Amino acid sequence: MTAPRKSVFFALTVLLAAALTAPAAAAATYPNPGRVTGDVGVHDPSVVKRPDGSYLVAYSGDGVALKTSTDRTAFSGAGSVFPGGAPWTTSYTAGGRSLWAPDISYRNGRYYLYYAASTFGSNHSAIFLATSASGASGTWTNQGLVVESRAGDGFNAIDPNLVVDDQGRWWLAFGSFWSGIELIRLDPATGLRQGTGITAIAGRGGGAIEAPFIVERGQYYYQYVSFDLCCRGASSTYRVMVGRSTSVTGPYADRNGVPMTSGGGTEVLAGHGSIHGPGHEAVLADNDGDLLLYHYYADNGAALLGINRLTYDAAGWPVVT
Repeated sequence: MTAPRKSVFFALTVLLAAALTAPAAAAATYPNPGRVTGDVGVHDPSVVKRPDGSYLVAYSGDGVALKTSTDRTAFSGAGSVFPGGAPWTTSYTAGGRSLWAPDISYRNGRYYLYYAASTFGSNHSAIFLATSASGASGTWTNQGLVVESRAGDGFNAIDPNLVVDDQGRWWLAFGSFWSGIELIRLDPATGLRQGTGITAIAGRGGGAIEAPFIVERGQYYYQYVSFDLCCRGASSTYRVMVGRSTSVTGPYADRNGVPMTSGGGTEVLAGHGSIHGPGHEAVLADNDGDLLLYHYYADNGAALLGINRLTYDAAGWPVVT
């Protein structure tokens, strides 16, 4: 091989090696979750800051499980939303008691909780709304069905997230696999669906995308989603992605301009070291800045609560710290 060819071959080899190792190098820069203590076993967490300054976490579990914290570090179990069960959901759960992926918020003096009923691998699913004056276990009233999907539908009605835009309009983002993430209008007076319109805002051609969370910051709405696979313990490949738009209805695009409806997404957090499959994220605006909450899997397969700070780079893209 001649010297020029050797040089070209060497350069190509270096570039290829760099390309192959880039994801691992990037993953190694992700921080570990911040310190949390106490009862921190969760799956699909959502959190709200209460008027007294404490925190209420809702997550997947029998009757929708709850935890509380006074300082965002030490967490304690706090029962469930429906300790007596939720019989109106069992036609979607095949009789099971576990309800999924709650989205909790506090508005107009009461707590709103959107939650999903389904079974793994099925899109015979439904999202319901419950409300409470205190948020405490057993005080919640089911307000009814918000949206459902059936086997013939192209979407899956799980993983809800309430979004209130800068004009005060209410929306619900949701979705998992199938066509991806959808957006529907809600009636602010009831919290239930308004009209029949549905807008696709992210998708991977039927591939693994779910758990939307939309938050407005500055001139943008940021749509966080989870790519790849959860629920496999330490073998989970979940990772947190984001895109943004100047309109709540989209179009959303990633840092490179790829539309989220065409598989776009900029990675925010992925597995590294003993942190496996971080995902099903939520963003909390607290007094000391934005926080990213999520679950991840430990080496033994346990699903645990992760909390990190979110900052924004010079171009306005979120960075986990």
